[in-house]
Amino acid sequence: MTEKSTFINPVVPTARIASVDIYRGFVMLLMMGEALSFGSVATALPNSGIWHFLAFNQSHVPWTWLSLHDMIQPSFTFLVGVVLPFSLASRKNKGATTATLIAHAMLRSLILIFLGIFLRSIGKQQTYYTFEDTLTQIGMGYTFLFMLGFCSRKVQITVLCIILIGYWLAFALYPLPGPGFDYASAGVSPNWEHNLHGFAAHWNKNTNLAWAADRWFLNLFPRSTPFLYNDGGYSTLSFIPTLGTMILGLLAGGVLKETSQSSIKLKFFITTGVCLIALGVLLQLTNLNPIVKRIWTPAWVIFSGGICLCSLALFYWLADLKQYKKQFFFLSVIGTNSIAAYVMSDGGLRQYISDNLYTHLGFHYDQMFGVPYATLISGGLTLMFLWLILYWMHKQKIYIKI
Repeated sequence: MTEKSTFINPVVPTARIASVDIYRGFVMLLMMGEALSFGSVATALPNSGIWHFLAFNQSHVPWTWLSLHDMIQPSFTFLVGVVLPFSLASRKNKGATTATLIAHAMLRSLILIFLGIFLRSIGKQQTYYTFEDTLTQIGMGYTFLFMLGFCSRKVQITVLCIILIGYWLAFALYPLPGPGFDYASAGVSPNWEHNLHGFAAHWNKNTNLAWAADRWFLNLFPRSTPFLYNDGGYSTLSFIPTLGTMILGLLAGGVLKETSQSSIKLKFFITTGVCLIALGVLLQLTNLNPIVKRIWTPAWVIFSGGICLCSLALFYWLADLKQYKKQFFFLSVIGTNSIAAYVMSDGGLRQYISDNLYTHLGFHYDQMFGVPYATLISGGLTLMFLWLILYWMHKQKIYIKI
């Protein structure tokens, strides 16, 4: 693969927003940090509240609300939108035409979709066609997002509202399971403790519109067995509200690119973020729409989008206003090569390093700090090696881009 490949950009753009790279680095560190396996420590220390708290935030919630780990995908998705105005302006300044820009966006969409399927197929007997993971979800909506990048803010907000209201209405109109519904065929119990009731039941696990759509769509592809349901309740159609999260990022990126005072931008991020969080909570508490990350409900778009805006505000204040860039160099190295970090973590390299370290050093893990903390030693060493690879790439100015 040459340096002029679609995937390799030998030079990092000079006009980068430090807070975006650092925020992205923090998000990818959370993903890579799964190597620490806090859950194993919590299991070994059942009476430790702190380890159970850390384990909770390193796993996904069963259905409603969220943990810190649930914010990885929306943050990564949100930041795709944030950087788009800068990317679009950079390519225009280099003389790219509208046609070439759109063609590149379509190619990027396809690469993201196929890369997501490829990573999910590793270790399987045949290609595993699934479209609910982070990369494929972004890829399926990216071209639409790119087109919106040419539009006014008013149009972007209008499209966002249409997506949220339309997606909410589609689920609300889909009929609830009848008395003779076969819950076993959907992989969920009618007495599951996380089932929602009343109007909110339209967004229950594997009995909703998106589940029904996947029962048709995913069976169009070759599979070892017919698709019946996703164990986690995830769905292909989530790419539609995921586009809504990217649009929120696009709006934030537009504000970030403006020449207005930094304090005004910061105030906008915080005020809008807090209002969106409050609105999301209101939708959940009034039963109008639950906050469910797994099917990316409109309330989740609003609620998580508010958290993303507040997070961006925090990193913008620290890195771009207070100029604490050197202090976040560790995260910046990860953030400037986020695709490489993603593939390393999700593509098996993280596990490969961990397994080989255990082969040579595993017998020392238990002796150093005790059996309960063995995964922390193993995971910490794995993270160190992954970061060193990214650091080497940073020094060599090798940045994986799609």
